[in-house]
Amino acid sequence: MTSPASSSPASPLTSRREFWLLLTLAGIQFTHILDFMIMMPLGPQLRQVFGISDAKFGLLVSAYTFSAGASGLLAAFYVDRFGRKKLLLILYALFALSTLACGLAPTYESLMAARIAAGVFGGVLSALSQTIVADVIPAERRGQAMGIVMSSFSISTVAGVPLGLFLAAHFNWHVPFLAIAAASGLLIIFAWQTLPPMRDHLKAARKISPLTNFIDTLQNRDHQKALLFTFLMMFVGFVVIPYITLYTTSNGQLTMQQIPYIYLCGGIATLLTARLIGKATDSRGKLPVFRFLSLLTIVPVIGMTVSAPLGFYGILVISTLFFVLMSGRMIPGMAIVTSACNPAQRGTFMALNSAMQSLGMSTAAFLGGLIISRDAQGLVLHYWGNGLVGIAACLISFWLVGQLRLQWNAPVATKA
Repeated sequence: MTSPASSSPASPLTSRREFWLLLTLAGIQFTHILDFMIMMPLGPQLRQVFGISDAKFGLLVSAYTFSAGASGLLAAFYVDRFGRKKLLLILYALFALSTLACGLAPTYESLMAARIAAGVFGGVLSALSQTIVADVIPAERRGQAMGIVMSSFSISTVAGVPLGLFLAAHFNWHVPFLAIAAASGLLIIFAWQTLPPMRDHLKAARKISPLTNFIDTLQNRDHQKALLFTFLMMFVGFVVIPYITLYTTSNGQLTMQQIPYIYLCGGIATLLTARLIGKATDSRGKLPVFRFLSLLTIVPVIGMTVSAPLGFYGILVISTLFFVLMSGRMIPGMAIVTSACNPAQRGTFMALNSAMQSLGMSTAAFLGGLIISRDAQGLVLHYWGNGLVGIAACLISFWLVGQLRLQWNAPVATKA
């Protein structure tokens, strides 16, 4: 397939190849999201096997997020210096090896090192996948494309985590990581077959040094607003999400056997609504859909933090609505973000955007932990304060999205 003229606004991929490309990117997203998510429910096994405290286990979980954020900042210096396909294949192969190392780790220290490595390589994959979507898919179809790729989060929640826990229960904690590494190996082959090289952005990248490109990207006022917008989108959810299990079991009297239903129902509902939200994003406009979903999100954000008296089924309804709207607003949100950057600096910008996602998650979780407390009976106090902080961030993002100057970029021409 030859490259079209650079002025062509159309995607150079056929609809069939475009579909397989999006499916491959969704698979890549699925594996690295599952690699992160599976750690939390494996906590009891890992604490028992290694004889570690809750604090040491928390450090094991957060190591991935912190290394992913640092990796995103570092990637901003080099991501636009390589062809998208080549870079994705290299990083994904290194991620697969890191996950394999997690599955083979014999000690706490070796597992910690492997988790840091997985975060370094996995954290950039999300940014690179979203960059490829923005490079290849025209703006008028980008909402649906983001819906397909981001549905990987729902699938990992519905199928990946339960399957991983099944493997861990019937074998041991090593097996889920070995399975993810094996799946990643297969997806590397699919990526090699389905992705075009995508090297046109290199023409602009070669003209300036990586440091100059990084500074120019970061000093762009439109980029700064978009990065803050991303931070707020992630902050809204993660000031609440890390404490759902703690609150619902302590205050709502849910059992640990009931907790998986919260994520199962939320994941299924999110999976069913993701493509509908993607289509609405393209047909009704990215800004109106994002703002509409943001206003709706206020209800489950505060509702989740005061849901204990509602009982199991009431909590299930609120939590399902919470996950649907929290994930749903990310679809028009990320379509907006990818259209708010300079196409020539898109890779660098998306790497910075990935770092902002990690920063938003970790900052929100840290602040949420400072707000809540426990009484003498072990009940969670002031969780509603987390909800109020989340609502404030949601309203600021509602206002800020109107301040973004969107370029609605045509896709970057590719060669295949």
